[in-house]
Amino acid sequence: FPILTTPFTSSGAVDFDVLAAEARFVEWGGCPGMIWPQSGDSVDLLTVDEKLQGMEMLAKTTRGFRTALCLGVQGKDTAEMLMFAKHADKLAPAAFISRPPDTGKTEDDLRQYWRALAAATKRPVIIQTTGGTAYRGPAPSVKLLVELAQDFPNFGYVKEEANPIPPRVRELGQAKPPIRCIFGARGGYGWLYESRLGAEGLITERAVFADVLTRIWELQQSGSDPAALREIYSKFILVANLAKNIPGGDFRGFQFHLWRKRGVPMAMFSRQYGRDKKIPASPIVSEMQLTDDAITEIDYCFDALKPYLKPGMPG
Repeated sequence: FPILTTPFTSSGAVDFDVLAAEARFVEWGGCPGMIWPQSGDSVDLLTVDEKLQGMEMLAKTTRGFRTALCLGVQGKDTAEMLMFAKHADKLAPAAFISRPPDTGKTEDDLRQYWRALAAATKRPVIIQTTGGTAYRGPAPSVKLLVELAQDFPNFGYVKEEANPIPPRVRELGQAKPPIRCIFGARGGYGWLYESRLGAEGLITERAVFADVLTRIWELQQSGSDPAALREIYSKFILVANLAKNIPGGDFRGFQFHLWRKRGVPMAMFSRQYGRDKKIPASPIVSEMQLTDDAITEIDYCFDALKPYLKPGMPG
């Protein structure tokens, strides 16, 4: 279930038309699901109204899609999370995803927060095991995740990205049922390993690779061609590793350039956190500048994926 990248205009406004184009791209790419808002900038740096508007627009855009829409519902506390959940529930998405509350300090805080969400919806809920930049509490224990899955039939879905990841994935895999589905994260870097430990899918801001991710997932599910799986995954990691040398981090920077190559008119603007990763009082907008050398390297690595791309572009 790739997370959609939040696009911005030169003024720093959310570009909802481009966000809709991303959703259509993911549907065209064949992914079983898509998620928004969930990445750090879209959870922390958007206003409440922007999040609600984006949810409404995506619900309308994805009506009739085979790709399931999963909406992110979380907040600084239970009250804020429930406000988003109640609004999102009216839009009839396929599922929710929720990270810990920013103000949570103990595991019991997490327990009460997610139990409140369970009382607010019957839709499947994916729990993300890490919080945002403001969160200082613990990761939910496997014991808590199992408890929630036992008590609520719409829980038991986990996006596992809390360290130590491999043993947690293995322990969750051994708890099926009531654990129902485990998603890897971390940009897909550990996806194949985690799939052997019990994970079935992937949640990360890699929507620009929707068709490639679908192919990797299909090969994992079928087990029909391990050599092909290693080959396509290695090429995917080759491109993902561009983040080590290209400014902009794992999910913006070089991916902006790839969105344009793939027919989605993504502008090169981002909202930024303030000093010490604090959420600023007003948006801080920056424009990504890629050098000619950087563009040459992005294109060189992406060329290795061309044999595995779906032909054409979404209509």
